[in-house]
Amino acid sequence: MTPASEPRDRIAEAARQAAARDRAGQADREPSLGARLGQIGVLGWMMVLPILLGLLLGRWLDRLAGSGVLFSAAFLLLGAVIGFWSGWKWMHRS
Repeated sequence: MTPASEPRDRIAEAARQAAARDRAGQADREPSLGARLGQIGVLGWMMVLPILLGLLLGRWLDRLAGSGVLFSAAFLLLGAVIGFWSGWKWMHRS
């Protein structure tokens, strides 16, 4: 290969890569607005539901044990950790 043909080879390779990216972009369409709003709703419930369930369980245990807000606080925190962790995993699924 001559030094003069080397820049042309790089340009041809860059053009092939750009064409491949363009084909991949056309095959993978952007979701609609409704689909995006649905994803936001699912993500919200995925994080809020464990928090509410933890609070409900904690309040019930506090009433049984007469312990003030000890169980409510603990299960609220546990629900938040579970909710945010599951939301994080759902957002980064492949």
